[in-house]
Amino acid sequence: MEQAMRNFFLFLSKNKPITKMAKKYGLRFGAARFVAGSSIDQAVEVIRELNKQNLVVTIDYLGEFVDNVEEANQMALECVEAVRAIGREKLRSQLSLKLTSMGLDLQEDVVTKNMRMILEEARKHDVFVTIDMEDYSRCEKTLEIFKTLKLEYDNIGTVIQAYLYRTEKDMEELNAYSPNLRLVKGAYKESSKVAFPEKKDVDDNFKKIIKMHMLNGNYTAIATHDDKIIDYTKKLAEEHNIPRDQFEFQMLFGICVERQRELVEEGYKMRVYVPYGTDWYGYFMRRLAERPANVAFVLKGVMKNK
Repeated sequence: MEQAMRNFFLFLSKNKPITKMAKKYGLRFGAARFVAGSSIDQAVEVIRELNKQNLVVTIDYLGEFVDNVEEANQMALECVEAVRAIGREKLRSQLSLKLTSMGLDLQEDVVTKNMRMILEEARKHDVFVTIDMEDYSRCEKTLEIFKTLKLEYDNIGTVIQAYLYRTEKDMEELNAYSPNLRLVKGAYKESSKVAFPEKKDVDDNFKKIIKMHMLNGNYTAIATHDDKIIDYTKKLAEEHNIPRDQFEFQMLFGICVERQRELVEEGYKMRVYVPYGTDWYGYFMRRLAERPANVAFVLKGVMKNK
């Protein structure tokens, strides 16, 4: 039942007509719990409150299904504005973005031009930029672009997904770049030809790549809400005397809020992934797919709105 529900919401996340309709009707029926408003000004207020709680942030201007150069360029300008807001307001925040929103599916020169514009501005304001990983079909191109940009910019990282078979090899190749990586389980529906179908295998591989990256001495962001993975990371750091300024935990805005605060109180760096913007639908559907408890929350919101 749970797997069927997950597949259903992942299917809905890729529905373009519903995405357009969702943009029109705004953040309703529970989505506002996971998305910090539609504008950068609203996101700034959320970040400021999180910073007051000693939570650091990475913000993401949501956007999917970009199918023309003008829209990709506009997305890039929104990211530049976000970087400037972080600098202007002196927020403890980074920036996350998807290469498809920068024009990955259109032309490579469009993506690299937009990324260099964002990274130049980010360098001026001392803002770190993480390239989010998307589905398997875009993994290779994403890593190639990351490697190219990493040779030019220090303020850039990317994401590695534990559920892919190729991940360990990717980690070995990336080590030459001393990368700052966000390690995740993976949130897209993939074929068993390219990804582990069983949760236990994904969890085992997640632990494996966490250990690999941390023992290589690279900065590691462990993005998870799984207490077992969090405890594993803590023990690994203690056993190998890995300093706490070499890694951080990351969680999504609106999920496991108390746990986030507990980690801060324990002295760990805790970064909250804060999305904003009008193109929230695909992101929201993937959050529902990940955690059945989120679905129950949204149903309560629907009843209240009625």
